[in-house]
Amino acid sequence: MNFISKLLPNSARKWVLSGVGLLALIAFSGFIFAEATKAEVIITDNGEKQTITTNADTVEELLAEAGITYSKHDELSQDIDAAIEDGMTITYETAHKVTVLIDGNEKDYYTTADNIGEFLNENSISVSDHDDTSHERNAAISDGMKYTIDKAFQVTINDGDNEEEVWTTGGTVGELLKTNDISLDDEDELKPDKDSEVKEDNPITITRVEKVTDEVKETVDYQVEEREDSSLEKGKEKVIAQGQEGVLVKTFEITKENGEEVSRDLIDEEVEQESEKRIVALGKKENEPDSNLTTLSSESSNNTDNNSGNDTDNNNEGEKTMHMNATAYTVDCIGCNGNGYTATGINLRNNPNVVSVDPNVIPLGSKVWVEGYGEAIAGDTGGHIKGNRIDLHLESQSEAESFGRKTVEVRILD
Repeated sequence: MNFISKLLPNSARKWVLSGVGLLALIAFSGFIFAEATKAEVIITDNGEKQTITTNADTVEELLAEAGITYSKHDELSQDIDAAIEDGMTITYETAHKVTVLIDGNEKDYYTTADNIGEFLNENSISVSDHDDTSHERNAAISDGMKYTIDKAFQVTINDGDNEEEVWTTGGTVGELLKTNDISLDDEDELKPDKDSEVKEDNPITITRVEKVTDEVKETVDYQVEEREDSSLEKGKEKVIAQGQEGVLVKTFEITKENGEEVSRDLIDEEVEQESEKRIVALGKKENEPDSNLTTLSSESSNNTDNNSGNDTDNNNEGEKTMHMNATAYTVDCIGCNGNGYTATGINLRNNPNVVSVDPNVIPLGSKVWVEGYGEAIAGDTGGHIKGNRIDLHLESQSEAESFGRKTVEVRILD
């Protein structure tokens, strides 16, 4: 100041001193005003509270002053452009980026939620109990987190006769069966196969296959051997050996699908008992003629008397009666053609009362009555049905076996 006084005259010196004083007064007044206009603001930054005295005009300026970087995804209790007021409270939370993948479709979210459950509710994202997720609902949110949801869907499993709806998020058919404790046996059939991908609109079908064996015993008819016997009167027969039916055991492999038989294959045949021939002697001895001639009237009288003792009787006009050796057979007998039709085309399944005869003895198509059997049609023939034999059709094998062999009275009705 002394230096300035020496350089300036007194008049100039007064003006300088006045200017300096004025500037000092203005500066002091500005300081006092700034201090007087400062606002006190409480900021809660991600849970940490602090009080700031500031001359900032807006919330944005205050955040910058406090070193807080704000983005549009962050949560702020005041508008970013709001004017600062003394005593103002500002709450700020930083948003975290969360990437959500739903069935492979990716989307980014920003959230201030504390956990996954809050985040899902906040963004209306539905998750069912059947869905597979990468995090539990109570897992804390972190910045950059990836949250995966594999949505579940229902698949129909037809297991034999049972139908079931199960939930899955995908994978292979084999994995789904394992998850649901469904096992397969070696013979079972699966569609689609185990390695196929599970699809919502593609049901899974399991066919339960079972293979069992069944043994069936069938009778084998015996052969009839006829031998000429010159010591036996012509027209007469004599049984030398009764004959015995054999037994054939057939083994079948039966395939069942879901409990129902679908096929039956013959895999083995074994003769349990061989049949034995029936041997019949046929008389060839010629009868010697009577030495005395008789009149026609006496011959007629004798014939009338004798007919009562013969095998073939004419009791009623148009009716013959005879005694025959009878056996029985069924539509499925061994040696039969198996199609259910007789030699004359009669369907045995629809017309059970049919007998097999020798056409030389009983004409085919004749109506007959058989003792113990009733009325029937002589509508069938057989390789062993010769002469005085008749074979009665019965509906079951057990009936035929029980019938055996017997002599019965047979009447030819027409």
